[in-house]
Amino acid sequence: MKTINIKNLSFLIMIAASSLLFSCKKEYKDPNGAIAADVLASSKGLTGVSVGLQRVYTVSRPGLLFNSIAANGFVTNEVFLLNSGNIPELQLSTGGSAVDGTNSILLNLWANANKIVYDADNVISNAANLADKNYAAGLIAYSSIFKALAIGNMSQYWERVPAAIGSNVTFVTRVEGFTKAISVIDNAISVIGANPVSATFLAQIPAGLDITNTLYALKARYALFAGNYTLALAAANQVDLIKRSSFNFDAITLNPIFEVATSTNNVFQPTNANLGLTGSFIPDAADKRIQFYTSTAVIAPAVRISGFGATASTAFPIYLPGEITLIKAEVYARQPDLTNALAELNKVVTKTAAGDPFGVGAALPALTGTFTQQQLLDLIYKNRCIELYMSGLKLEDMRRFARPTTERKRNFFPYPFQERDNNPNTPADPAF
Repeated sequence: MKTINIKNLSFLIMIAASSLLFSCKKEYKDPNGAIAADVLASSKGLTGVSVGLQRVYTVSRPGLLFNSIAANGFVTNEVFLLNSGNIPELQLSTGGSAVDGTNSILLNLWANANKIVYDADNVISNAANLADKNYAAGLIAYSSIFKALAIGNMSQYWERVPAAIGSNVTFVTRVEGFTKAISVIDNAISVIGANPVSATFLAQIPAGLDITNTLYALKARYALFAGNYTLALAAANQVDLIKRSSFNFDAITLNPIFEVATSTNNVFQPTNANLGLTGSFIPDAADKRIQFYTSTAVIAPAVRISGFGATASTAFPIYLPGEITLIKAEVYARQPDLTNALAELNKVVTKTAAGDPFGVGAALPALTGTFTQQQLLDLIYKNRCIELYMSGLKLEDMRRFARPTTERKRNFFPYPFQERDNNPNTPADPAF
Protein backbone atom coordinates (compact mmCIF):
# COMPACT_ATOMS: atom_id res chain seq x y z
CA MET A 1 0.00 0.00 0.00
CA LYS A 2 1.39 3.43 -0.90
CA THR A 3 1.82 5.83 1.98
CA ILE A 4 2.26 9.56 2.26
CA ASN A 5 4.95 10.49 4.76
CA ILE A 6 4.04 13.80 6.36
CA LYS A 7 5.79 14.31 9.67
CA ASN A 8 3.48 14.35 12.70
CA LEU A 9 0.37 14.48 10.49
CA SER A 10 -1.23 11.26 11.69
CA PHE A 11 -0.74 12.29 15.32
CA LEU A 12 -2.20 15.71 14.66
CA ILE A 13 -5.28 14.37 12.94
CA MET A 14 -5.78 11.62 15.52
CA ILE A 15 -5.85 13.99 18.44
CA ALA A 16 -8.02 16.50 16.58
CA ALA A 17 -10.61 13.83 15.87
CA SER A 18 -10.39 12.24 19.29
CA SER A 19 -11.23 15.53 20.96
CA LEU A 20 -14.67 15.49 19.33
CA LEU A 21 -15.66 11.84 19.05
CA PHE A 22 -17.38 11.40 22.39
CA SER A 23 -18.31 14.93 23.32
CA CYS A 24 -15.04 15.41 25.22
CA LYS A 25 -14.02 19.01 25.88
CA LYS A 26 -10.30 18.48 26.41
CA GLU A 27 -7.90 20.22 24.06
CA TYR A 28 -4.73 18.45 22.94
CA LYS A 29 -1.76 20.10 21.29
CA ASP A 30 1.39 18.67 19.76
CA PRO A 31 4.10 21.33 20.23
CA ASN A 32 6.23 19.71 17.52
CA GLY A 33 3.42 19.06 15.05
CA ALA A 34 2.09 20.93 12.08
CA ILE A 35 -0.60 23.55 12.59
CA ALA A 36 -3.98 22.17 11.57
CA ALA A 37 -4.86 25.20 9.47
CA ASP A 38 -1.63 24.80 7.49
CA VAL A 39 -2.18 21.08 6.93
CA LEU A 40 -5.72 21.61 5.68
CA ALA A 41 -4.74 24.48 3.41
CA SER A 42 -2.31 22.55 1.22
CA SER A 43 -2.85 19.75 -1.29
CA LYS A 44 -0.03 17.81 0.34
CA GLY A 45 -1.56 18.06 3.79
CA LEU A 46 -5.05 17.21 2.57
CA THR A 47 -3.70 14.22 0.68
CA GLY A 48 -2.09 12.93 3.85
CA VAL A 49 -5.35 13.26 5.75
CA SER A 50 -7.35 11.57 2.99
CA VAL A 51 -4.94 8.64 2.73
CA GLY A 52 -5.21 8.35 6.51
CA LEU A 53 -8.93 7.64 6.07
CA GLN A 54 -8.17 4.42 4.23
CA ARG A 55 -5.71 3.44 6.93
CA VAL A 56 -8.27 3.98 9.71
CA TYR A 57 -10.82 1.98 7.74
CA THR A 58 -8.62 -0.99 6.86
CA VAL A 59 -5.62 -1.46 9.11
CA SER A 60 -5.41 -4.24 11.68
CA ARG A 61 -7.76 -5.04 14.56
CA PRO A 62 -9.04 -1.48 15.26
CA GLY A 63 -10.10 -0.89 11.65
CA LEU A 64 -13.71 -0.79 10.50
CA LEU A 65 -13.06 -3.54 7.97
CA PHE A 66 -12.08 -6.19 10.52
CA ASN A 67 -14.60 -5.14 13.16
CA SER A 68 -17.50 -5.01 10.71
CA ILE A 69 -16.75 -8.51 9.45
CA ALA A 70 -16.24 -9.86 12.97
CA ALA A 71 -19.35 -8.29 14.51
CA ASN A 72 -21.51 -9.27 11.56
CA GLY A 73 -20.00 -12.74 11.29
CA PHE A 74 -20.63 -13.76 14.88
CA VAL A 75 -24.21 -12.58 15.17
CA THR A 76 -25.24 -14.06 11.80
CA ASN A 77 -23.48 -17.41 12.34
CA GLU A 78 -21.03 -16.94 9.48
CA VAL A 79 -18.13 -17.62 11.84
CA PHE A 80 -17.59 -19.34 15.18
CA LEU A 81 -15.39 -18.44 18.12
CA LEU A 82 -12.17 -20.37 18.66
CA ASN A 83 -11.02 -18.88 21.96
CA SER A 84 -13.50 -17.82 24.63
CA GLY A 85 -10.75 -15.72 26.19
CA ASN A 86 -11.44 -13.16 23.47
CA ILE A 87 -14.15 -11.42 25.51
CA PRO A 88 -15.54 -9.00 22.89
CA GLU A 89 -15.85 -11.84 20.40
CA LEU A 90 -17.36 -14.07 23.09
CA GLN A 91 -20.07 -11.48 23.76
CA LEU A 92 -21.00 -11.33 20.09
CA SER A 93 -20.81 -15.10 19.70
CA THR A 94 -23.17 -15.52 22.65
CA GLY A 95 -25.45 -12.74 21.46
CA GLY A 96 -28.54 -11.32 23.14
CA SER A 97 -27.97 -9.41 26.38
CA ALA A 98 -24.36 -10.63 26.55
CA VAL A 99 -23.55 -7.87 24.05
CA ASP A 100 -23.38 -4.54 25.88
CA GLY A 101 -21.77 -1.10 25.72
CA THR A 102 -18.42 -2.41 26.97
CA ASN A 103 -17.76 -4.33 23.75
CA SER A 104 -14.53 -3.08 22.19
CA ILE A 105 -15.39 -4.36 18.71
CA LEU A 106 -18.46 -2.15 18.71
CA LEU A 107 -16.47 0.74 20.17
CA ASN A 108 -13.92 0.42 17.37
CA LEU A 109 -16.72 0.46 14.81
CA TRP A 110 -18.35 3.50 16.39
CA ALA A 111 -15.28 5.55 17.25
CA ASN A 112 -13.39 5.02 14.02
CA ALA A 113 -16.50 5.63 11.89
CA ASN A 114 -16.95 8.97 13.63
CA LYS A 115 -13.25 9.77 13.23
CA ILE A 116 -13.48 9.06 9.51
CA VAL A 117 -16.51 11.33 9.15
CA TYR A 118 -14.70 14.12 11.02
CA ASP A 119 -11.50 13.85 8.98
CA ALA A 120 -13.37 13.44 5.69
CA ASP A 121 -15.39 16.59 6.41
CA ASN A 122 -12.15 18.51 6.88
CA VAL A 123 -10.82 17.29 3.54
CA ILE A 124 -14.06 17.86 1.62
CA SER A 125 -14.59 21.39 2.90
CA ASN A 126 -10.98 22.53 2.53
CA ALA A 127 -10.25 20.87 -0.82
CA ALA A 128 -12.79 23.18 -2.43
CA ASN A 129 -10.39 26.06 -1.74
CA LEU A 130 -7.53 24.61 -3.81
CA ALA A 131 -6.67 26.24 -7.13
CA ASP A 132 -6.23 22.88 -8.90
CA LYS A 133 -9.87 21.82 -9.22
CA ASN A 134 -9.04 18.43 -10.73
CA TYR A 135 -6.79 17.56 -7.81
CA ALA A 136 -9.43 18.92 -5.44
CA ALA A 137 -12.05 16.72 -7.12
CA GLY A 138 -9.93 13.67 -6.39
CA LEU A 139 -9.59 14.62 -2.75
CA ILE A 140 -13.32 15.20 -2.38
CA ALA A 141 -14.38 12.01 -4.17
CA TYR A 142 -11.85 9.77 -2.45
CA SER A 143 -12.68 11.13 1.01
CA SER A 144 -16.40 10.92 0.28
CA ILE A 145 -16.07 7.18 -0.28
CA PHE A 146 -14.79 6.67 3.25
CA LYS A 147 -17.29 9.08 4.75
CA ALA A 148 -20.12 7.19 3.05
CA LEU A 149 -18.70 3.84 4.19
CA ALA A 150 -18.43 5.10 7.76
CA ILE A 151 -22.00 6.41 7.86
CA GLY A 152 -23.22 3.29 6.11
CA ASN A 153 -21.50 0.99 8.60
CA MET A 154 -23.08 2.76 11.56
CA SER A 155 -26.48 2.69 9.86
CA GLN A 156 -26.20 -1.06 9.30
CA TYR A 157 -25.53 -1.85 12.96
CA TRP A 158 -27.35 0.79 15.02
CA GLU A 159 -30.99 1.89 14.99
CA ARG A 160 -30.01 5.56 15.10
CA VAL A 161 -26.77 7.32 14.13
CA PRO A 162 -25.21 10.71 14.96
CA ALA A 163 -26.56 13.62 12.95
CA ALA A 164 -23.13 15.30 13.12
CA ILE A 165 -19.77 15.21 14.92
CA GLY A 166 -19.28 17.22 18.10
CA SER A 167 -20.55 17.72 21.63
CA ASN A 168 -24.02 16.46 22.58
CA VAL A 169 -24.97 15.69 19.00
CA THR A 170 -28.47 14.54 18.18
CA PHE A 171 -29.32 11.31 16.36
CA VAL A 172 -31.22 10.45 13.19
CA THR A 173 -32.77 7.20 12.04
CA ARG A 174 -30.64 4.62 10.27
CA VAL A 175 -32.61 5.20 7.05
CA GLU A 176 -31.74 8.89 7.32
CA GLY A 177 -28.15 7.73 7.80
CA PHE A 178 -28.22 5.80 4.52
CA THR A 179 -29.81 8.81 2.83
CA LYS A 180 -27.04 11.01 4.19
CA ALA A 181 -24.40 8.61 2.83
CA ILE A 182 -26.08 8.81 -0.58
CA SER A 183 -26.00 12.62 -0.42
CA VAL A 184 -22.26 12.50 0.27
CA ILE A 185 -21.83 10.24 -2.75
CA ASP A 186 -24.01 12.41 -4.98
CA ASN A 187 -21.93 15.46 -4.13
CA ALA A 188 -18.75 13.57 -5.04
CA ILE A 189 -20.25 12.38 -8.34
CA SER A 190 -21.23 15.96 -9.16
CA VAL A 191 -17.75 17.25 -8.32
CA ILE A 192 -15.88 14.75 -10.51
CA GLY A 193 -18.46 15.25 -13.26
CA ALA A 194 -17.50 18.92 -13.39
CA ASN A 195 -13.76 18.37 -12.84
CA PRO A 196 -12.36 14.90 -13.66
CA VAL A 197 -9.91 13.53 -11.11
CA SER A 198 -6.33 14.36 -12.05
CA ALA A 199 -3.75 11.68 -12.70
CA THR A 200 -1.49 13.50 -10.26
CA PHE A 201 -3.93 12.84 -7.44
CA LEU A 202 -4.44 9.19 -8.38
CA ALA A 203 -0.68 8.66 -8.19
CA GLN A 204 -0.72 9.79 -4.53
CA ILE A 205 -3.29 7.34 -3.16
CA PRO A 206 -3.02 3.59 -2.52
CA ALA A 207 -3.53 1.49 -5.63
CA GLY A 208 -6.65 -0.60 -6.11
CA LEU A 209 -9.57 1.73 -5.51
CA ASP A 210 -11.67 2.70 -8.56
CA ILE A 211 -13.25 5.99 -7.50
CA THR A 212 -16.11 6.34 -9.99
CA ASN A 213 -17.29 2.74 -9.89
CA THR A 214 -17.04 2.65 -6.10
CA LEU A 215 -19.19 5.74 -5.74
CA TYR A 216 -21.96 4.23 -7.87
CA ALA A 217 -21.66 0.81 -6.21
CA LEU A 218 -22.01 2.31 -2.72
CA LYS A 219 -24.90 4.46 -3.89
CA ALA A 220 -26.67 1.33 -5.16
CA ARG A 221 -25.96 -0.50 -1.88
CA TYR A 222 -27.23 2.22 0.42
CA ALA A 223 -30.23 3.05 -1.77
CA LEU A 224 -31.21 -0.62 -1.56
CA PHE A 225 -30.79 -0.59 2.23
CA ALA A 226 -32.90 2.58 2.43
CA GLY A 227 -35.67 0.96 0.38
CA ASN A 228 -35.21 3.32 -2.58
CA TYR A 229 -35.31 0.61 -5.24
CA THR A 230 -35.56 2.90 -8.26
CA LEU A 231 -32.42 4.76 -7.21
CA ALA A 232 -30.63 1.49 -6.38
CA LEU A 233 -31.26 0.09 -9.85
CA ALA A 234 -30.22 3.30 -11.59
CA ALA A 235 -26.96 3.43 -9.63
CA ALA A 236 -26.24 -0.27 -10.14
CA ASN A 237 -26.59 0.20 -13.89
CA GLN A 238 -23.77 2.78 -13.75
CA VAL A 239 -21.22 0.30 -12.33
CA ASP A 240 -18.75 -1.28 -14.74
CA LEU A 241 -18.81 -4.93 -13.63
CA ILE A 242 -15.57 -5.74 -15.46
CA LYS A 243 -13.46 -3.49 -13.24
CA ARG A 244 -12.12 -4.19 -9.75
CA SER A 245 -12.11 -1.85 -6.76
CA SER A 246 -10.28 -3.05 -3.69
CA PHE A 247 -8.19 -2.32 -0.65
CA ASN A 248 -4.73 -3.66 -1.40
CA PHE A 249 -2.30 -5.04 1.18
CA ASP A 250 1.35 -6.04 1.32
CA ALA A 251 4.05 -7.28 3.70
CA ILE A 252 3.96 -4.02 5.66
CA THR A 253 0.23 -3.30 5.72
CA LEU A 254 -1.37 -6.71 6.21
CA ASN A 255 -4.80 -7.91 5.24
CA PRO A 256 -6.55 -7.53 8.63
CA ILE A 257 -8.61 -10.75 8.36
CA PHE A 258 -5.46 -12.73 7.71
CA GLU A 259 -3.49 -10.85 10.36
CA VAL A 260 -6.01 -11.28 13.18
CA ALA A 261 -7.92 -14.46 12.33
CA THR A 262 -6.51 -16.61 9.52
CA SER A 263 -2.86 -16.59 10.56
CA THR A 264 -3.47 -17.00 14.29
CA ASN A 265 -6.31 -19.57 14.17
CA ASN A 266 -7.19 -18.14 17.58
CA VAL A 267 -10.12 -15.80 16.95
CA PHE A 268 -12.64 -17.15 14.45
CA GLN A 269 -13.06 -19.46 11.48
CA PRO A 270 -16.00 -20.32 9.20
CA THR A 271 -18.86 -21.99 11.07
CA ASN A 272 -18.79 -24.88 8.60
CA ALA A 273 -18.49 -25.70 4.90
CA ASN A 274 -22.06 -24.46 4.45
CA LEU A 275 -21.00 -20.97 5.62
CA GLY A 276 -23.39 -21.29 8.55
CA LEU A 277 -26.44 -21.64 6.30
CA THR A 278 -29.14 -24.18 7.06
CA GLY A 279 -32.22 -25.78 5.49
CA SER A 280 -33.08 -24.70 1.96
CA PHE A 281 -30.28 -22.10 2.06
CA ILE A 282 -27.47 -24.68 2.24
CA PRO A 283 -25.22 -24.17 -0.81
CA ASP A 284 -25.32 -26.64 -3.67
CA ALA A 285 -22.53 -29.19 -3.26
CA ALA A 286 -21.18 -28.18 -6.67
CA ASP A 287 -21.07 -24.45 -5.85
CA LYS A 288 -17.49 -23.34 -6.56
CA ARG A 289 -17.81 -20.37 -4.22
CA ILE A 290 -17.46 -22.71 -1.22
CA GLN A 291 -14.00 -23.72 -2.45
CA PHE A 292 -13.16 -20.06 -2.91
CA TYR A 293 -14.20 -18.88 0.56
CA THR A 294 -13.05 -21.88 2.60
CA SER A 295 -10.17 -24.32 2.78
CA THR A 296 -9.80 -27.60 4.65
CA ALA A 297 -7.27 -28.70 7.25
CA VAL A 298 -6.34 -32.08 8.71
CA ILE A 299 -6.59 -30.76 12.27
CA ALA A 300 -9.46 -28.87 13.88
CA PRO A 301 -11.02 -26.68 12.80
CA ALA A 302 -11.37 -28.60 9.56
CA VAL A 303 -12.93 -25.64 7.70
CA ARG A 304 -10.82 -22.50 7.55
CA ILE A 305 -10.80 -19.01 6.06
CA SER A 306 -9.70 -18.61 2.48
CA GLY A 307 -11.09 -16.15 -0.06
CA PHE A 308 -10.36 -12.55 0.85
CA GLY A 309 -8.60 -13.49 4.08
CA ALA A 310 -6.31 -16.12 2.59
CA THR A 311 -2.94 -14.35 2.78
CA ALA A 312 -1.29 -11.26 4.20
CA SER A 313 -1.39 -9.55 0.79
CA THR A 314 -4.84 -10.64 -0.42
CA ALA A 315 -6.79 -7.64 -1.71
CA PHE A 316 -10.21 -7.08 -0.17
CA PRO A 317 -13.01 -5.90 -2.47
CA ILE A 318 -14.84 -2.70 -1.57
CA TYR A 319 -17.77 -4.24 -3.41
CA LEU A 320 -18.11 -7.35 -5.56
CA PRO A 321 -19.55 -7.25 -9.08
CA GLY A 322 -21.84 -10.04 -7.90
CA GLU A 323 -23.28 -7.70 -5.26
CA ILE A 324 -24.26 -5.21 -7.94
CA THR A 325 -25.93 -7.90 -10.06
CA LEU A 326 -27.81 -9.20 -7.01
CA ILE A 327 -28.97 -5.66 -6.22
CA LYS A 328 -30.51 -5.55 -9.69
CA ALA A 329 -32.09 -8.98 -9.17
CA GLU A 330 -33.58 -7.94 -5.83
CA VAL A 331 -34.96 -4.66 -7.13
CA TYR A 332 -36.62 -6.44 -10.05
CA ALA A 333 -38.03 -9.11 -7.73
CA ARG A 334 -39.56 -6.50 -5.43
CA GLN A 335 -41.22 -4.50 -8.25
CA PRO A 336 -42.16 -7.34 -9.11
CA ASP A 337 -40.53 -8.01 -12.47
CA LEU A 338 -39.84 -11.71 -12.04
CA THR A 339 -38.49 -12.28 -15.56
CA ASN A 340 -35.69 -9.75 -15.21
CA ALA A 341 -35.10 -10.79 -11.58
CA LEU A 342 -34.43 -14.37 -12.66
CA ALA A 343 -32.24 -13.21 -15.53
CA GLU A 344 -30.03 -11.15 -13.19
CA LEU A 345 -29.92 -13.90 -10.57
CA ASN A 346 -28.79 -16.40 -13.19
CA LYS A 347 -25.87 -14.14 -14.09
CA VAL A 348 -24.54 -14.81 -10.59
CA VAL A 349 -25.56 -18.48 -10.46
CA THR A 350 -23.82 -19.34 -13.75
CA LYS A 351 -20.82 -16.98 -13.38
CA THR A 352 -17.45 -18.73 -13.39
CA ALA A 353 -14.32 -17.69 -11.54
CA ALA A 354 -12.74 -16.76 -14.87
CA GLY A 355 -15.66 -14.43 -15.58
CA ASP A 356 -15.34 -12.49 -12.33
CA PRO A 357 -12.69 -9.81 -11.65
CA PHE A 358 -12.09 -11.26 -8.17
CA GLY A 359 -12.41 -14.93 -9.12
CA VAL A 360 -15.75 -15.49 -7.34
CA GLY A 361 -17.92 -17.86 -9.37
CA ALA A 362 -20.58 -20.45 -8.54
CA ALA A 363 -20.36 -22.10 -11.99
CA LEU A 364 -23.77 -23.73 -11.53
CA PRO A 365 -26.44 -24.47 -14.15
CA ALA A 366 -28.99 -21.73 -14.73
CA LEU A 367 -32.17 -21.82 -12.67
CA THR A 368 -35.13 -22.74 -14.84
CA GLY A 369 -38.86 -22.97 -14.39
CA THR A 370 -41.47 -20.69 -12.88
CA PHE A 371 -40.85 -19.03 -9.54
CA THR A 372 -43.07 -16.99 -7.26
CA GLN A 373 -41.86 -13.64 -5.97
CA GLN A 374 -41.08 -15.14 -2.56
CA GLN A 375 -39.18 -18.05 -4.08
CA LEU A 376 -37.03 -15.65 -6.07
CA LEU A 377 -36.39 -13.44 -3.05
CA ASP A 378 -35.33 -16.52 -1.08
CA LEU A 379 -32.93 -17.52 -3.88
CA ILE A 380 -31.53 -13.99 -4.04
CA TYR A 381 -31.00 -13.98 -0.28
CA LYS A 382 -29.31 -17.40 -0.45
CA ASN A 383 -26.95 -16.21 -3.17
CA ARG A 384 -26.15 -13.00 -1.32
CA CYS A 385 -25.18 -15.09 1.72
CA ILE A 386 -22.80 -17.16 -0.43
CA GLU A 387 -21.52 -14.59 -2.93
CA LEU A 388 -20.94 -11.95 -0.23
CA TYR A 389 -19.68 -14.23 2.55
CA MET A 390 -17.73 -12.37 5.25
CA SER A 391 -18.43 -9.00 3.64
CA GLY A 392 -20.14 -7.49 6.69
CA LEU A 393 -23.50 -7.24 4.90
CA LYS A 394 -25.43 -10.30 6.09
CA LEU A 395 -27.10 -8.78 9.17
CA GLU A 396 -28.59 -6.04 7.01
CA ASP A 397 -29.75 -8.69 4.54
CA MET A 398 -31.38 -10.80 7.26
CA ARG A 399 -33.52 -7.87 8.37
CA ARG A 400 -34.39 -6.75 4.85
CA PHE A 401 -35.43 -10.24 3.76
CA ALA A 402 -37.46 -10.62 6.99
CA ARG A 403 -35.57 -13.68 8.19
CA PRO A 404 -36.70 -14.93 11.63
CA THR A 405 -34.81 -13.35 14.53
CA THR A 406 -34.04 -16.88 15.74
CA GLU A 407 -31.53 -17.08 12.87
CA ARG A 408 -29.39 -14.30 14.34
CA LYS A 409 -27.99 -13.41 17.74
CA ARG A 410 -28.66 -9.67 17.62
CA ASN A 411 -30.87 -7.45 15.51
CA PHE A 412 -29.13 -4.14 16.34
CA PHE A 413 -26.24 -3.28 18.61
CA PRO A 414 -26.17 -1.32 21.89
CA TYR A 415 -24.39 2.03 21.95
CA PRO A 416 -20.85 2.14 23.37
CA PHE A 417 -20.69 3.36 26.96
CA GLN A 418 -18.16 6.02 25.92
CA GLU A 419 -20.90 7.64 23.83
CA ARG A 420 -23.63 7.18 26.40
CA ASP A 421 -21.50 8.51 29.25
CA ASN A 422 -20.65 11.70 27.35
CA ASN A 423 -23.73 12.43 25.26
CA PRO A 424 -27.14 12.78 26.96
CA ASN A 425 -28.84 12.43 23.56
CA THR A 426 -27.70 8.83 23.12
CA PRO A 427 -30.79 6.72 22.32
CA ALA A 428 -31.96 3.79 24.41
CA ASP A 429 -30.37 0.47 23.54
CA PRO A 430 -32.45 -1.96 21.46
CA ALA A 431 -33.97 -4.90 23.31
CA PHE A 432 -32.37 -7.34 20.85
